[in-house]
Amino acid sequence: MAYDVIVLGSGPGGYPAAIRASQLGFKVAIIEKESLGGICLNWGCIPTKALLKSAQVYESMKHSKDYGIEATGVQHNFDAVIKRSRGVADKMSRGVQFLMKKNKIDVIMGYGKLKAKGQVEVTGADGKVQIVEGKYIIVATGARSRQLPSMPMDGKKVIGYREAMALPQQPKTMIVVGSGAIGVEFAYFYNSMGTKVTIVEFLPRVVPVEDEEISKELEKQYKKQGITIHTSSEVTGVDTSDAGVKAKVKTPSGEIILEADILLSAAGIVANIENIGLEQNGIKTEKGKIVVDKFQQTNVAGFYAIGDCTPGQALAHVATKEGIIAAEHIGYNEKKFAHLPDTIDYNNIPGCTYCTPEVASIGYTEKAAKEAGYELKIGKFPFMASGKASAAGATEGFIKVIYDAKYGELLGAHMIGYNVTELVAEVSVARKLETTYHEVLNASHPHPTMSEGVKEATAAAYGEAIDI
Repeated sequence: MAYDVIVLGSGPGGYPAAIRASQLGFKVAIIEKESLGGICLNWGCIPTKALLKSAQVYESMKHSKDYGIEATGVQHNFDAVIKRSRGVADKMSRGVQFLMKKNKIDVIMGYGKLKAKGQVEVTGADGKVQIVEGKYIIVATGARSRQLPSMPMDGKKVIGYREAMALPQQPKTMIVVGSGAIGVEFAYFYNSMGTKVTIVEFLPRVVPVEDEEISKELEKQYKKQGITIHTSSEVTGVDTSDAGVKAKVKTPSGEIILEADILLSAAGIVANIENIGLEQNGIKTEKGKIVVDKFQQTNVAGFYAIGDCTPGQALAHVATKEGIIAAEHIGYNEKKFAHLPDTIDYNNIPGCTYCTPEVASIGYTEKAAKEAGYELKIGKFPFMASGKASAAGATEGFIKVIYDAKYGELLGAHMIGYNVTELVAEVSVARKLETTYHEVLNASHPHPTMSEGVKEATAAAYGEAIDI
């Protein structure tokens, strides 16, 4: 079977790459070892948001009296919550199947391995092997949970995010190791469902990639919700010989033993680059990732790589854009696309964490902007001052904007609060357009909305705040 483009992996990078290549007139095949949509649609982004929505609905119902609504006997059905999440994931995966048919992309199920230039060896579930040929190959093999030597996963008591999404029964107690997006999202979900949750974070603060003020606010809100947090702490070993799990934890004040039914390891991810034929084809890797240029080309002509197996941020929307860039660059090479594709500014990528309160950020943190040599104008708008937030009963958090004092360039924005993952897109577009404070301040923002907090924070940075 011969194709113009073969895509290895059908996650949020792979399937858009395949679709874009098809749109440009190429004959395309996509190879997938498990389920179309990859980890994101099946075991990551999408089903976790379904779980979090169930938790938020449950929380709202428990506090319905605050809104003048009397609701008694409110309970949750853990099995039904998990079932709904899996249903949402299955629906989205079927949607990708439809898109493959619509765009005339051949789907080849099996484990793909780069055999030689222009060849992929695919081993099916039945053990049968076939060779698929294509002029260009895009590697989109994604990533998996990082395994730490101090807490080997057994899939039952010491688990990763995948098992956490479909536990057979709700644990009464849980230790979450790692407080990045995966860790804090699951901590919120299980805590809201009634599980006693303890977070252990190796670094000095939770959500450590975020602005320091965001970390401080999230820790405050989580402790208020009843979550125990140990920062600057490390799990040095686990014991699963008894009914649950015992974790030996080194903290700043000494060693402690934490006991729980389940330990969730959320200490990052590792790229899926082993046993896919990179070495035998001379494709360069560095620090566990495939090395690529700005058009996603590897060092070997004809091979591209995108998504979590490459050095960019491990985010679905990054993988999607990288996949489109790769397809369009192939199109440019073959004179099917008129110009070189726009490349990614990795400093203008929104990051979103869907816990409650939500966290969203883009661009420079305050610390990074100072280290880059900028003089800053910083403005904050607390949602306590927002009419929409008060009406929604969600006044926690704030929006923080960072501007360059010299030219008024919008350097970054950091948000924590209700629905802020929907607000950060404004800043992404504004920064792409090289906006200054003047445009943000003078663009009409609808009232009452949470989004007007971006304008109000900007006004605060320049001493023109009206509502605070």
